[in-house]
Amino acid sequence: MSSESNASVEVRKNAALDRFELYVDGMLAGVAAYQDTANERAFIHTEIYPQHEGLGFGRKLVQGALDQTRDTGYGILPMCPMVHHFVESRPEYLTLVPHWSRERLNLPQ
Repeated sequence: MSSESNASVEVRKNAALDRFELYVDGMLAGVAAYQDTANERAFIHTEIYPQHEGLGFGRKLVQGALDQTRDTGYGILPMCPMVHHFVESRPEYLTLVPHWSRERLNLPQ
């Protein structure tokens, strides 16, 4: 089993399946599913597969997915608990969440 520090990690967008995929040493290790609106990408489910849990790969997946989303100009709606926690604990990503949705999602204004 690889640890985060010595593994080859890549986050790829799979638009056909509406998800970001995390590859660790070439193996699919997790997914972050989303639904796009006109201006935002709602992250609805994130999962790290059992053999990769607890090694920090969830953070890598979420960060990669949010960075790629920001680069395309979309805002984010962190509906899934893993993405919500990531955004809540990192103020630099909070700016991606539209003001109108922050109160509804219990995020800082």
